[in-house]
Amino acid sequence: MKKWLEEVVLETQHIKLIPINENHKADLLNASTDGNLSELWVTSVPTINNIDKYLAKAIEDYKQDKGLAFVVINKKSNSVIGTTRYTNATPEHRRLEIGYTCYSKSFQKTHVNSECKLLLLTHAFEILKAIAVEFRTNWYNFPSRNAIARLGAKQDGVLRNHQIMPDGSLRDTVVFSILESEWNTCKNALMYKIEQIHKKYPAIKDNL
Repeated sequence: MKKWLEEVVLETQHIKLIPINENHKADLLNASTDGNLSELWVTSVPTINNIDKYLAKAIEDYKQDKGLAFVVINKKSNSVIGTTRYTNATPEHRRLEIGYTCYSKSFQKTHVNSECKLLLLTHAFEILKAIAVEFRTNWYNFPSRNAIARLGAKQDGVLRNHQIMPDGSLRDTVVFSILESEWNTCKNALMYKIEQIHKKYPAIKDNL
């Protein structure tokens, strides 16, 4: 049976998303040291303690057609600056989630996240013909919640005590989604946002 999530390279002028593999281990760990991302308890970040399990899950999910993970490449330096992925995919319902997203601190609050989301959403809706794309985040990850809302995603609800975290705490998960019928409007807004960021912060291009 043909897989729904086939490996693909997605790119803009500045960034490239390429499927993750075990050879990216050192690059992912290096990217997570910029800003001490491993200290963030509200999101999933590859660290020296979990990198093997992190990569194994990404690879196994791909084999089962449940996910497709990427490393984010800064095309100017050809270096890994983060990671993101399709996850919790249900091909029979043409639904998936975008998650496991983190970037080196140097590239946060730039247009990198917006360009990554534009690439992933465009591929999901226009190539995979998804009927809905979900985003999930920790209740306490307020920057992530705000960023998801700015994409045009609508909040569906909160899954209380949704997960038991490694430290034993209980995570409430906020669920957002964008529907197929909403995509054109969201796409136009996202493209406009990227254009305005480039105009307002032209120096960003020196780093990308």
